[in-house]
Amino acid sequence: MGHPARERGSEKTMEQKLEHTIALLARTPATLDALLRDLPEAWTLSNEGGSTWSPCVVVAHLIQGEHQDWLPRARMILDSGETRELVPFEREGHVRYGQGKTLAQLLDEFALLRRDNLDELRELNLTTEDMKRRGRHPSFGSVTLSELLATWAAHDLTHLHQISRIMAYQYREAVGPWTRFLGVMQCAGHSEAA
Repeated sequence: MGHPARERGSEKTMEQKLEHTIALLARTPATLDALLRDLPEAWTLSNEGGSTWSPCVVVAHLIQGEHQDWLPRARMILDSGETRELVPFEREGHVRYGQGKTLAQLLDEFALLRRDNLDELRELNLTTEDMKRRGRHPSFGSVTLSELLATWAAHDLTHLHQISRIMAYQYREAVGPWTRFLGVMQCAGHSEAA
């Protein structure tokens, strides 16, 4: 059995391994719950200005992904391969999932959906050959099931980072001159639509 890291330039990067992916995905709901539940709304409903997202909207987006993205796309790859194009992700679909719900309700819903989806993912008993199976993404073309599952985990990390950045933004003036030492205050990156 090889080491999970491989050389790429001077950096080491992990190969996607299902048990590692599931280990990370299983922790996201509790991480969000510990960070966000029962915080004042000034933290959870504020954004970075304009049409940017609040932490509450990010949780609704994660719920949308549980419904429409990760497992539905994995099943399509397993069932149809590249014969059918993966359904495009509705970029603003989170509005439907978050409408009229409190943050506590969204956190509870996300935790339940994630648990059920990970149970279903485990029940697929995916093999090494399954991980190599290919689907057809509407923007990228041919993608593997392994790439999709690795992206699921990285997507969680992207949004945990985003929530930290949104929350730090609320104190952008309050920190005064220390802002130059706070990397989270310097980060302006947003993910592109996929």
